[in-house]
Amino acid sequence: MGMVSYTFETLPPVSKEDWERIDAVKDENIDYSDIPEMKDLSGLRPRQVRELKKPEKVPVSCNLDADIVEWLKQDGDGYQTRLNSILRQAMAHAQ
Repeated sequence: MGMVSYTFETLPPVSKEDWERIDAVKDENIDYSDIPEMKDLSGLRPRQVRELKKPEKVPVSCNLDADIVEWLKQDGDGYQTRLNSILRQAMAHAQ
């Protein structure tokens, strides 16, 4: 089975039955073990939080198949950000 990825805009709708099932789960039955501990960032403004998480960008030149570039650009500006996101997900999956 391949990796499935959604954006906020492409998430499938959540049914009333789904919400009822989610609401029925008790907090003590939720497994949080795969979620990293969150530092207290409550005193920071959103921009400051983003800057803390922002990794260094490194310019790279590479050759990609034309159909891949066309696919990345089909949604307009931001194709490099989309490519970075795809590669980050692949890296996380490989780890």
